[in-house]
Amino acid sequence: MTHALRTTVLLLMIGLSPGFAWGLSIGQKDTFQDGTTNGWGVSLLDISSPTPPVNMAGGGPAGAADSFLKINAVAGVGPGNLLSAINIRQWAGDYILADITRIRMDLNNLGNTDLSLRLLFSDGTFGAANTAFSTIPLLLPAHSGWVTNVFAITPADLTPGTGSVVTALHNTVELQLYHGSGATAESVTGTLGVDNITATPEPSSALLLGSGLLALYSLKTWRGWKPRA
Repeated sequence: MTHALRTTVLLLMIGLSPGFAWGLSIGQKDTFQDGTTNGWGVSLLDISSPTPPVNMAGGGPAGAADSFLKINAVAGVGPGNLLSAINIRQWAGDYILADITRIRMDLNNLGNTDLSLRLLFSDGTFGAANTAFSTIPLLLPAHSGWVTNVFAITPADLTPGTGSVVTALHNTVELQLYHGSGATAESVTGTLGVDNITATPEPSSALLLGSGLLALYSLKTWRGWKPRA
C-alpha cells in the first residue's frame, strides 16, 4: 500500500470514528455549513430521542443561506423530553492546556418557553468520575431571535457535579449543551437554534497574542527594510 493510500485510509477511518477526539484549539468553530450536525447528537440520557439534533439548511444568524443546528424537545416522560445535545468529537480534550476559557455561540430560542442553558464537561460517557457544569445559566427568553452569547468555562465559572472541576476540564470526553437548573437536563417543550460554536481565550490572552503577532510582523518588516540610495 502506497503512503498516499495509507494516509487516505487513515483519514477516512478518523472521519468515520464516532468517538475520535480531534484535539481542541483556540478559534475552532462549528458552523454547520457542511450539512451535518458536526458531531452533535442526543444526550446519552435520551439516547432513543425521536427528535435528535438536525442540520437546518437556512435561517441562521447570517440569513437564508446560513445553516444551523436545531435541537427539539417535548415535555413529558420518555424519549425526546430533554433539550440537550452532546459532542464527543472535536470538543473533547484538555481545555486548560488549550487555554480555552470561553465558548461563544449564536443562539435562538425558537420556542414558547424560556430556556436556562448550561454547558457540562465530563471525563466519561457513562458513570463519569468528574463532571463540571455552568454555575450561572444563560437565560434565553422565548422567541429571542439570534443573539451571540458566551459561556465562561474557567474552573471558577463551573460547579462540580461529581469529582473535580479541574480534572473534568483536563480530560473532557463529552461536552453537553442543555436546558436545566443543575447538573442534568430537565424535561421541557422547546426548540433551540445553535450556530458558530467557537472556542476562545480570555480577552486579555487574545490581545496579548495579537500584540505578539504584530510585533513579529513589525520585526520582519524592519529587517527587510532597506534605505533608499
